[in-house]
Amino acid sequence: MKWLLLLSLVALSECVIVKVPLTKKKTLRENLIEHGLLDDFLKKYSFNPANKYFHDESATLIAAQPLENYMDMEYFGTIGIGTPPQQFTVIFDTGSSNLWVPSVYCKSPACTNHKRFNPQESSTYQATNQPVSIAYGTGSMTGILGYDTVQVGGISDTNQIFGLSETEPGSFLYYAPFDGILGLAYPQISASGATPVFDNMWNEGLVSQDLFSVYLSGNDQSGSVVMFGGIDSSYYTGNLNWIPVSVEGYWQISVDSITMNGQSIACNGGCQAIVDTGTSLLTGPSNAIANIQSDIGASQNSYGQMGISCSAINNLPDIVFTINGNEYPLPPSAYILQSQQGCISGLQGMNLPTASGELWILGDVFIRQYFAVFDRANNQVGLAPVA
Repeated sequence: MKWLLLLSLVALSECVIVKVPLTKKKTLRENLIEHGLLDDFLKKYSFNPANKYFHDESATLIAAQPLENYMDMEYFGTIGIGTPPQQFTVIFDTGSSNLWVPSVYCKSPACTNHKRFNPQESSTYQATNQPVSIAYGTGSMTGILGYDTVQVGGISDTNQIFGLSETEPGSFLYYAPFDGILGLAYPQISASGATPVFDNMWNEGLVSQDLFSVYLSGNDQSGSVVMFGGIDSSYYTGNLNWIPVSVEGYWQISVDSITMNGQSIACNGGCQAIVDTGTSLLTGPSNAIANIQSDIGASQNSYGQMGISCSAINNLPDIVFTINGNEYPLPPSAYILQSQQGCISGLQGMNLPTASGELWILGDVFIRQYFAVFDRANNQVGLAPVA
C-alpha cells in the first residue's frame, strides 16, 4: 500500500499544471487613437519590429526590444513580486527573456501612471548594483537588477532576478495597458545575463515538466491562458506536431513553404520563423507582405493600418504554412482582424537588418489558431489546432 500511495503521488505530481489566466484589454494603439496621439507617434518613430530580434550581440547590457512591437498586444496576465506580493500586469512574451516592471525609483510619466514596485515594502527583496538597459525604438528602459520572490499563478518563484525601471522615456507609455514584461525565451538573449523566470522555476523544481504552453482565445474577453509545467489536451484537437528549434535564443523554427491557393507566395526553398506571443500580428518580409496585402485587397488607412472590406473575408483564401512536413492553414477569419471600427489586415511587413535570410514572426494571429507548446527539455515547439 505504501508503494501504491507513493506511485500515486508521483503520478499526480507529474500532472500538475500551473495555469495563469490571460485577459484581453484595449491595445496601446487603440489608446493612442482615442487620445489623438497615434499620428504624431507614427511620424516620430519608425515602425520596424525586426529590431526586436536583431541587435548588436556584442552589447552586454542592452537588448533591443522596440515597444512598437507591443502596440497591438491584447493579452495580459497578473503576477506578484515581493513579500507581501505587489501586483503587476505583464505581457507573457516568448520573444524576449527579461522580467522587468516599473519601480518607485522611476519618475517618468509612464511610471507614475502605472503600478511601481517598492523594494522597501518587500521583506524578501535583495538589491544589486548591476544596471540593466533594454533599448526601444522610442528610447529605452534603464534601471537596476534585484532579486525577490515572484508569484506566477500558484508558483512562488524565489530568488528571481528582475529589472526595476528607473527611466522609461516616451510619454506614449503613459497609455500602455501593461506595467511590465515577463520574457519566456531562452537565456541566451537575456539582457545583463539575467536568468529568465521559467528557467528559474525549472531550476528550483517548481514545475514537473521543462515546458510551458499557451492558448489564446479569439474574440472573448476571457479563456486565454499560459500553462507552466504541462499540457492540457482539452485546448486542442488531434495530435501535437513537434518542430525542432533551429536556433536557441528565440523560439525559432524552420518553415518549408508558405502558399495561397496552392501557389507559393514566399519562403521559396524554406525560411525561418519565430513563434512569439509578444507580437500580435503575423509578420514577414516587407515585399512578401506587400504582395499578399495587394492580393487580398488591403490598403493603408489614416492610422497606418491596412484596411480591408469586411464583406471580402468569406472570399479570401487561406495562407498555408507548411512546417516540418505538416500544413498549418491560416484562414481569412484569422489574418483579418475585425472590430467595431471595421476590418484590418493582421499582416505586418518587416525589414531585416541582417543577411540571415527570410524571417517570419508567427504572432498571436497564428497562435490563436494553434495551441503552442514550448518544450525546453527537447528544444522543440508543439503545435495543434485549437479546440
